[in-house]
Amino acid sequence: MSQPFIKKEKIRFKHIDYAGIVFYPRFLEMLNDLVEDWFEEALKRPFSKMHETNGIPTVDLKIQFKNAARIGETLTKKLWVKELKSSSIVCGFQFVNQNEQTVLEGEVTLVNVKIQEDRQSIKAEAFNEEMKVKISSFII
Repeated sequence: MSQPFIKKEKIRFKHIDYAGIVFYPRFLEMLNDLVEDWFEEALKRPFSKMHETNGIPTVDLKIQFKNAARIGETLTKKLWVKELKSSSIVCGFQFVNQNEQTVLEGEVTLVNVKIQEDRQSIKAEAFNEEMKVKISSFII
């Protein structure tokens, strides 16, 4: 059985709002960091190289906030593949606190795109077979 990609993140002062809880846009940044880490560490396709000619933009995002996260807490961030299509991936994600409470969960759709040389347009591009195999190892 496949396993999700997992990273931990400590909630810092930069993440919180005046109420002392994580300000919701910071969660989206944390999710993007998780996707970027997954591509670099697990799929061996770092954004620093990929974005020279390609991209992997988010085209759909569904998120539910379940519990607040506070400064000093450590979140376990999990990402897995729900569906792999020719040029897109639907991933599930969940952030859990140290008390095993779900802080947020949802689904993100990413599309593999080719950036034209003039950088004025992008077009969906199918994943190559090697990348499909790597991504498939995270299907749950």
